[in-house]
Amino acid sequence: MNKPFPLDTANEFVGRHIGPRAADTAAMLQQLGYDSLETLGASVIPDSIKDTSVLELTAGLGEAQALARLKAIAAQNQQFASHIGQGYYGTHTPAPILRNLLENPAWYTAYTPYQPEISQGRLEALLNFQTLISDLTGMEIANASLLDEATAAAEAMTFCQRLSKNKAAKAFFASQHCHPQTLDVLRTRAEPLGIEVVVGDERELTDVSLYFGALLQYPASNGDIFDYRALVERFHDAKALVAVAADLLALCLLTPPGEFGADVALGSAQRFGVPLGFGGPHAAYFATRDTFKRDMPGRLVGLSVDRHGKPALRLAMQTREQHIRREKATSNICTAQVLLANIASMYAVYHGPRGLTQIARRVHQLTVILAEGLRALDVTVEQQNFFDTLTLATGERTAQLHRQARDMRINLREVDAGRIGLSLDETTDRVAVERLWEVFAQPGQSLPNFDALASSATRLPQGLLRQSAILQHPVFNRYHSETELMRYLRKLSDKDLALDRAMIPLGSCTMKLNAASEMIPVTWPEFGNLHPFAPAEQSQGYRQLTDDLERMLCAATGYDAVSLQPNAGSQGEYAGLLAIRAYHQSRGDDQRDVCLIPSSAHGTNPATANMAGMRVVVVACDSRGNVDIADLRAKAEQHAAQLAALMITYPSTHGVFEEGIREICAIVHQHGGQVYIDGANMNAMVGLCAPGQFGGDVSHLNLHKTFCIPHGGGGPGVGPIGVKAHLAPFLPGHDRMERKDGAVCAAPFGSASILPITWMYISMMGGEGLRQASLMAILNANYIARRLEEHYPVLYTGGNGLVAHECILDLRPLKDSSGISVDDVAKRLIDFGFHAPTMSFPVAGTLMIEPTESESKEELDRFIDAMIAIREEIRAVENGELDSTDNPLTNAPHTAAELAGQWSHPYSREQAVYPGKTAVDSKYWPPVARVDNVYGDRNLVCSCPPMEAYQD
Repeated sequence: MNKPFPLDTANEFVGRHIGPRAADTAAMLQQLGYDSLETLGASVIPDSIKDTSVLELTAGLGEAQALARLKAIAAQNQQFASHIGQGYYGTHTPAPILRNLLENPAWYTAYTPYQPEISQGRLEALLNFQTLISDLTGMEIANASLLDEATAAAEAMTFCQRLSKNKAAKAFFASQHCHPQTLDVLRTRAEPLGIEVVVGDERELTDVSLYFGALLQYPASNGDIFDYRALVERFHDAKALVAVAADLLALCLLTPPGEFGADVALGSAQRFGVPLGFGGPHAAYFATRDTFKRDMPGRLVGLSVDRHGKPALRLAMQTREQHIRREKATSNICTAQVLLANIASMYAVYHGPRGLTQIARRVHQLTVILAEGLRALDVTVEQQNFFDTLTLATGERTAQLHRQARDMRINLREVDAGRIGLSLDETTDRVAVERLWEVFAQPGQSLPNFDALASSATRLPQGLLRQSAILQHPVFNRYHSETELMRYLRKLSDKDLALDRAMIPLGSCTMKLNAASEMIPVTWPEFGNLHPFAPAEQSQGYRQLTDDLERMLCAATGYDAVSLQPNAGSQGEYAGLLAIRAYHQSRGDDQRDVCLIPSSAHGTNPATANMAGMRVVVVACDSRGNVDIADLRAKAEQHAAQLAALMITYPSTHGVFEEGIREICAIVHQHGGQVYIDGANMNAMVGLCAPGQFGGDVSHLNLHKTFCIPHGGGGPGVGPIGVKAHLAPFLPGHDRMERKDGAVCAAPFGSASILPITWMYISMMGGEGLRQASLMAILNANYIARRLEEHYPVLYTGGNGLVAHECILDLRPLKDSSGISVDDVAKRLIDFGFHAPTMSFPVAGTLMIEPTESESKEELDRFIDAMIAIREEIRAVENGELDSTDNPLTNAPHTAAELAGQWSHPYSREQAVYPGKTAVDSKYWPPVARVDNVYGDRNLVCSCPPMEAYQD
């Protein structure tokens, strides 16, 4: 009693991140026959790779301590007034959207809406986004977002190549008036595919027949507004397609691309309420003509009907083409930017057509006033027609003007040694305009009179003024008060099942806790208000953040260098293969273009290899799901002179630690290849083994999986790559970085504003906490596998009968004995209040389950009990107690409307909707019954239908 109390604050975070308590952990270990996590881990990790971890991180920080340290880092960023533009603009995120969507776990912890019955809310928000894009661009169909404007332009390039009827042409024309970062990404994407990108002035084009397609910017990056109607006709006459990168806010006032003949419209939705964030994440859009809908990259939300004929939304045509076409795929897109697309769609819902038009008119009028004032100050404005951007001929004064502006905490665009660019946006006001005049005024000059210039005539070209209406659907004309928007967002989120309601046991997807303390810094203005091309001295906080994070990820993986640029796992894969390709070319091994990929690989792997200009050779897997080493050796020998790489997922896609991984890597290296280890399953390895130490040359990491960035309903994602030292010179470059070539996305650090999430997670967990998390992920998966193995066969296990961090249940025998399919089980889980595990991947007719370390034993048991109860229902079908076609599984999920209506089923209402004890206290009611995907694909509707359709 007389001992002093401890003064150090304990790190409470590890215990809050990891679900099971000490007694629970002991009980689960006992179920498996192990006395400690260490002995379990020793039985799971193969001897050949034990002790390869190099995780040397300090002890974890407490939540308050970590937040304080990160706040000090953030304070190093300087928030200047940004007039840089170049595709990135200041915007106001409406407070009700910030509070009720961006900061709401019902929205940010949701998964991709592959199970539509539990995703109707976010699907409706995405349909709103598609409608917004279709309306503003004048196109017939739009997808539910891409990664950023530059990568959307790269997708447009390959889209044009695929669909153009000018098959003799091998070149793609890109206007010099496109944003420079877009041109850089185009060059990166084109080179492995053998596409020549010709950059020039579209006004001087003579022979358009040389090109299969073209990319134009509208308005131009320098501010000009060109009339492209005649040029588009010329390209069409030459059987080429035309893509137009268009500013959405400008399209509120200008003739949309779809009305002057463009085949594709693309761009960024960033200025619709999404902060600058040092470059991302921002939702890109891609819209095209209905004729091309089956070739459009990305995800597409469409309208269908449910089992009762009620309208229901779902992902149309399941547009993840890489899983179907694999090495013949033209895109490896897996992640969208759903959370950001939802913010942009709700920004449009909140402001409505009148509000958006008023914002656009105000921005333009301020730009007109600014331009007139600059001319009065004898500054040469190059544009006669413009929307929000000006280019000024400043000659010898240029450098001095930049210094003067920065002294006033203002950033202008550095065009070249004799010109300056500047852009205005929603956040610009009268004071900002007058301060810009002050920058450019020479000594003795009086500043212009703002009021006298306020009535200056528009500088939009009269022939290109928008005549068509926008956003006439009721959803954009109702929710303009905060009360209405708040309730609308609540109504949508109530339709969905996200991580805030129940565990999401998706194998390969790692739906773990996105802790509130990790999320808080995302909305700090010190991170949110920085332009990605701000001078380096103003972003020192981001520099420290990224340096810290690169060091942390090197420690976690055993690699020597990391690039944080890739803004999705698919982009990380692509960047990794580009690094391997460039390495071989640097050694004169240009012929090395064969990529070995196991047959079990995620579909993005062969799609990525195709995009990187490599030929895919498939390696067989054995009956236990492991790589067939004999087949690998034979194919490595066969292609020794051409072998570029092996792509392998570890632990395997089948959820086991393959014993032969070191031998596999050695075979590839022996024959001159490099080893790409897909880091999708790093959640089983951090602190236990490191891919960079047991044979990997490069890995991508899914920060939205292992490292706690939320899925956000299908995005944002971050997919950085780690490499060994010999590949470091070939990491993605950027015009703003030391290495200029090889940009894979628009901003130098990709989705920079969500990197603080991973910084917080690693800082709070510390080295030992991360190691414990990996062991707990393995324990939870094996606990589920052990308890369910007598009810459902576990398809693959390792040498000791254990799985890694996920397990695959084989439902194929049940289909044979009862007629009940994997779909029926997935939909029945909804009645129990659960999201289904991953269905039919990597093996058709199976469920892949990954519980993560964040789920408590109570939640694991609740899920296990649900799965056992479902097995009992299947058994009742098998023995005839339940009808083979009219039973709780084939009719699942059951809605409240069905319960209240006429009941004609041979089983009870109670069995239908309250199958488990816990469902009584916290029942989740799906808003629709099982959705008919085939009907939706045959009757494709991908924008908001009239309200009468819902009423009917």
